[in-house]
Amino acid sequence: MKPPRAWYVLHTRSRFENVVHEGLTKKSLEAFLPKIQVPSRRRDRVAMIRVPLFPGYLFVKSAQDASEYFKILKTTGVVRFIGNRKGPLPVPDQAMESLIIMVSGTDAITTGKQFKKGDKVIVVNGPLTGVTGFFARYRGKGRVIVTIEALGQYAGVDVNEADVEILPEILS
Repeated sequence: MKPPRAWYVLHTRSRFENVVHEGLTKKSLEAFLPKIQVPSRRRDRVAMIRVPLFPGYLFVKSAQDASEYFKILKTTGVVRFIGNRKGPLPVPDQAMESLIIMVSGTDAITTGKQFKKGDKVIVVNGPLTGVTGFFARYRGKGRVIVTIEALGQYAGVDVNEADVEILPEILS
């Protein structure tokens, strides 16, 4: 019996969301890349462009059998599945349904990051890429302190603010 199909989150290389989405689709896999419209300054005007809602992430529906798992991971631009030591974590169906409805609507979706103490974050660039932790505080000059738990202890790491993103609740 095949395991049930569920939605999973993929972390992609920076700015590779469209490449990964196209690659998964060509492999006949169901993928979802939520996009929103944002203003983009041009020399002579402001244009509306569609950008990923979660930069560096997209969703793929999979049964997580070995062949499909490796087919997904071998797709150009895929870094890894989001999960824990036990493996990729499925996204609840209700959360996916809400997300699909939200991005298909015409209402403006506000985004941005203003970290709050305790926010679950992930490092997306630099030597600590892929590390998850909790936002502790702003340090100034574009730096933030992220606490990481290991072996029951907490350690604070000084990271460039631009290299840290809030881990969306859907992924936490």
